[in-house]
Amino acid sequence: MATIHKYGQAHWEGDIKKGKGTITLESGALKDQPYGFNTRFEGKPGSNPEELIGGAHAACFSMALSLMLGEEGFTPESIDTKATVSLDKVGGGFAITAIKLSSTVTLPGISDDKFDEIIKKAKEGCPVSQVLNADISLEYTLNN
Repeated sequence: MATIHKYGQAHWEGDIKKGKGTITLESGALKDQPYGFNTRFEGKPGSNPEELIGGAHAACFSMALSLMLGEEGFTPESIDTKATVSLDKVGGGFAITAIKLSSTVTLPGISDDKFDEIIKKAKEGCPVSQVLNADISLEYTLNN
């Protein structure tokens, strides 16, 4: 398979506190979505890098889990994953220090042990997990 390229882009104007920007994704899912200091640190409406990383990680993990379950002959009815991204003050700046994956999976007919084995492999095998330099934790509920 050839290398796949996807993009997101951002525009920024002004200083860090009063400046503002927009985020646009190749798919058009976001187009000129506002972001800035106030949306990142003060809870104002708009997007921020952490929620975008969280969405990407949750989506990637869910797809990796579906793939790995399928390779073992299982098809989940549903996978619902939330990725909570922690941004902390570190030294003189900020860093994404942790991501907590919380997943609820509905999959009749799988043993708890087999599911535990597969979901832990999905956490490690997810391409987004592999690129992030953060402590990634996983909690999950299996409805079988």
